[in-house]
Order: sequence, then C-alpha cells, then structure tokens
Amino acid sequence: MKRRAFTHLATAGVAMTAIGGVARAQVKEIRIIEAGGKSGESIDEYIKPFRTKTGINCVRENPNPLGKLRAMVESGKITACLFELGSDSAAQARGLKLIEPLDWDAIAPQPMFPEARTEFGLGYQYFSTVMAWRKGVKEPKSWADFFNTKDFPGKRVLPDYPQYCLAFALLADGVAPDKLFPLDVDRALKKLGTIKRDIAVLWKAGAQPPQLLNDNEVQYAISWSGRVAGQPKIAFTFNQGMFDLSYICVPKGAAKEERAAAMKLLHEMTVVQNQAKAAEVVSYTGCSPELEALLPKDKINEFPTTKANKSVQWQQNAEWWRDNGEMVDKKWEQFRLNL
Repeated sequence: MKRRAFTHLATAGVAMTAIGGVARAQVKEIRIIEAGGKSGESIDEYIKPFRTKTGINCVRENPNPLGKLRAMVESGKITACLFELGSDSAAQARGLKLIEPLDWDAIAPQPMFPEARTEFGLGYQYFSTVMAWRKGVKEPKSWADFFNTKDFPGKRVLPDYPQYCLAFALLADGVAPDKLFPLDVDRALKKLGTIKRDIAVLWKAGAQPPQLLNDNEVQYAISWSGRVAGQPKIAFTFNQGMFDLSYICVPKGAAKEERAAAMKLLHEMTVVQNQAKAAEVVSYTGCSPELEALLPKDKINEFPTTKANKSVQWQQNAEWWRDNGEMVDKKWEQFRLNL
C-alpha cells in the first residue's frame, strides 16, 4: 500500500487490520458537516446511541454551505461522509451530482413521514417559517393582517432569503396555499413593496427576529419557529406557516466503509425515542409520525409536526427553487436596493 493511501485512510478515521492475509478497513470515526447552533447540538442525541452500539465516534463540523460540499467533491478530498443540506440545497446538489443515493435497506428505518424519505437524503429535522409578534401588540390572524400595516401598526423584520419570504406575500395577496407554485415572483415583490416603509431589518441570522422582538425594535416578524418558541415576550402561529426539512446526505465519493457506518447513524435518526431526546434540545422535530406521543405536553404547541400544527401548514417546494432560484435572486437584489 502506498503511504499516501494509508495516510488518507488514517486521516479519515479508518484503521487497517489484516484478516486472513487481506487488508480490511475498520472505521473508528466518521464526520458529519451540519448547520451548527442548537440544531447541530441535537444531532448528538443520535450520535450517542450510534456510538454505544457500534463503537464508532462521529465528529460534528459546521457550517455547511453548499459551496463547501461542491469544493469537497470536485477536489476529491472527502473529509466527511455525511452532509446536512436544506431542501433547496439538496435539490441543487442532486442536480450537480454532488451526493449519492442512500442505502435504505442498510438504514432499515423506523416509520417515517413520506416526504422525509428520499433517494438522496434523509429528512432528519422539520422546521417551520412562521408569523411571530411581540406580545401586547394587536394580534394578526392571517398574512393579510401581517401585511396590513394600517390596522396592525409596527415595524417588521423579514428574512433576507426570498425562499422564506415571497410565498407569504402571495398568501397576503389572496393566493391559496395549494396554488402558490409556480410562484408569481413579480406579484410577491409588488406586495412586499406595499410595506417597505415598515421593514426595519432583513435578517440573515435566525437569532435576529427574537432578539429584535424582545428588544421591541420590531413588533412583527417572519421567523423560524424554533427561534421564537418558548420566548415569554413573543407569540407566534403555525397557521399558514411553511414547513421544511433539513436532509442528511452522503457526498459523492465518500469512502465505502464510512458510508456503511453512516447508514447506521442514519438509522438512529429514524428512532422515535432518539427524536424525542433531540426535541429537548431544540423545538424542531424528527421524521417519525409516532413522535407526538413522546413530546412534552406543556410544550406540545411548539413543534412543527404535531397533527394540529402540520395540518395547517404547507410544504416548501425545493424543486421549484432549484430551477428558479438564480432568477429570483436577481430580482430580490433589485428589491433590496430599493428599500
């Protein structure tokens, strides 16, 4: 064996053992690149049982931009066998052939919501984008109310991400949730223009909306649900919210032995008891339809996938964003310049 090849295996956490005169790889450690924050910390609740059962450690790294995956695959230097991607990034990664199909037979999943099981990714975590407001202000009941700054006065904070913003403008303009896609981008931007004087901030980091609401810098927000759940000064609703998933994928070219170990970690992500532990870390939920029974009753309204909450939401259309994201980004930049 060339020293170069041995060094690569050792760096990847793979030891070589001789069995019957044949050198075989024994995985000691794998790596996952994830989004960071509380979501990343919740992954530890899957790593713990995985490590106990297999003796294999899993190291978390972040952040996880799509460009990092692309650079890794195109260079051939695969430093992690698992990579977390948002639904739109996962759709792009499939189109760019940056990820490999999962071995669902090896994963042997427990019951899952159907949209969480795809050929190229396991939807390990649900999150929602919702309407939130500071307690004490006039409470909005719909996106039409949110965009009605005359009857619901106050400053707004919106995402600086069109995929988490434009559809809500269309809902406010009377489009039904099941008619949102294909998005009428120009109509959505026109509707956003009607409240631009009341847009105080376009946020980049998920921590901004709750901070601004708590400080009374703004009174209404579009926010990720897990960021505002449990905040004593903030109220929110899942009604007409958008649910989405974060997927765990395998980078193209990952070592065979590491991929095999990774399937065992993905199995743990389908185990409902592990998902309940992860939900204690962050108010997002896993992919099991059986999870609701294990969630804390005093916080049951915080979670995106309870029957009551999931039924009043609609799902992000990642395929549409894959095909149209570049066009939308150009129009979004022009909109931002006019704020």
